[in-house]
Amino acid sequence: MLNLPPAPAIDGTTHLHSGKVRDLYRIDAGEHAGRLLMVASDRISAYDHVLSTTIPDKGEILTRMSLWWFEQLADIVPNHVVSTDVPAQVAGRAVICEQLEMFPVECVARGYLTGSGLLDYQATGEVCGIALPPGLVDASRLPEPIFTPATKADLGDHDENVSFDAVVATIGEAEAEVLRELTLAVYVRAEELSRERGIILADTKFEFGVRDDVVVLADEVLTPDSSRFWPADEWQPGRTQPSYDKQIVRNWLTSPESGWDRSGDAPPPPLPEGVVAHTRARYIEAYERLSGLRF
Repeated sequence: MLNLPPAPAIDGTTHLHSGKVRDLYRIDAGEHAGRLLMVASDRISAYDHVLSTTIPDKGEILTRMSLWWFEQLADIVPNHVVSTDVPAQVAGRAVICEQLEMFPVECVARGYLTGSGLLDYQATGEVCGIALPPGLVDASRLPEPIFTPATKADLGDHDENVSFDAVVATIGEAEAEVLRELTLAVYVRAEELSRERGIILADTKFEFGVRDDVVVLADEVLTPDSSRFWPADEWQPGRTQPSYDKQIVRNWLTSPESGWDRSGDAPPPPLPEGVVAHTRARYIEAYERLSGLRF
């Protein structure tokens, strides 16, 4: 269950929607009237809860990382960013972007087997209808990257892995093929760039929309919130990997130390200072190692 704080008012805009991390506004006047202002907060979510504790600077890290990746991918697919000249109140953690007709599909690419994909494989030998070789374990590298789409769940609910045929039934074969092709092309590029920097991109999810019949990459891209990043020199199949994402938070929440019952009705407890500091440091390290820039 989500318990989102009220979105802050921003002069010259109308608040439209809040998600687990981002707040979306319509710009009402000026050069960018009618465009969207997408603001990344410092909120962090886990197990379909937005935690009461925030991670300092997280919104700015996510925004910088997305912008860096959009540049690396510009020759593969256009993106929705119009400007980074945003109101001072949200400087550094917001972008002005196009309003697109979004596809109702989470476009997930996996190069390694873990998470919900691992659970599906253990139950059926498949992920999203794709048969995989026997004997794979947690964090096994797949023979080749696979497209494993998911439905977009309502806020606070789980996305559900679906087959490619289900995507075809939802949006049509031609557009489903385009989304699969783009998802895998972007993943392959990002996986290669990450590996050059000593990081494994295990899996990631993208969102796409349409502008004048052109498919456009939108929302965030290749951040620790939307991807699993692992240190390449510590990769060891058959166990949970050290990570640059919010697995640190998940691990603490499910540890005896937290005292939280994931299956109960109570919200997660506040995070200890050490978990907050460790999570912030890993987000910053991921950004700096990938981009080569200092935060």
